[in-house]
Amino acid sequence: MKTNDILYKIQKALNLSQEEILEAYKLADYKMDATHLDSLLKRRQDDGSKLCSYEELGVFLDGFVILKRGPSPKKSNDEIVELTNNLILKKLRIALELKEAETEIIFSLADVELSKQQLASLFRKEGHKNFKECSDELLMAFLGGLDEFYYVGDVE
Repeated sequence: MKTNDILYKIQKALNLSQEEILEAYKLADYKMDATHLDSLLKRRQDDGSKLCSYEELGVFLDGFVILKRGPSPKKSNDEIVELTNNLILKKLRIALELKEAETEIIFSLADVELSKQQLASLFRKEGHKNFKECSDELLMAFLGGLDEFYYVGDVE
């Protein structure tokens, strides 16, 4: 999983400004400056590109959920959880308040057809008998579909 690509694709798909991303970090109590954020959003081959850590991506997603939905009244534990593709999907679904039908549409926009059971298995807890691991390809397809789903063409 390439964390820089994920952050970049989320930013492009949702047309997030640098200010919105910085606000998400701020809401998650993480110090992120605009210069460092710029270096995370650059492509690897560009000068000044820096690797986005799993922590930086995870903190952004946590802050993005708070930005879109407000603080969770029941979240009080600071348990460190490993960032997986399934968790990235889950956090995006929560932040964007995506229902099952919308999630299906997003995957279908990326030419990925999943049954209701297959889709639900991506959001199960790891260890559940019906849990399915989300591959890098499936996550990238979702992000591509997200771009299509939220695309706003040129309005004249």
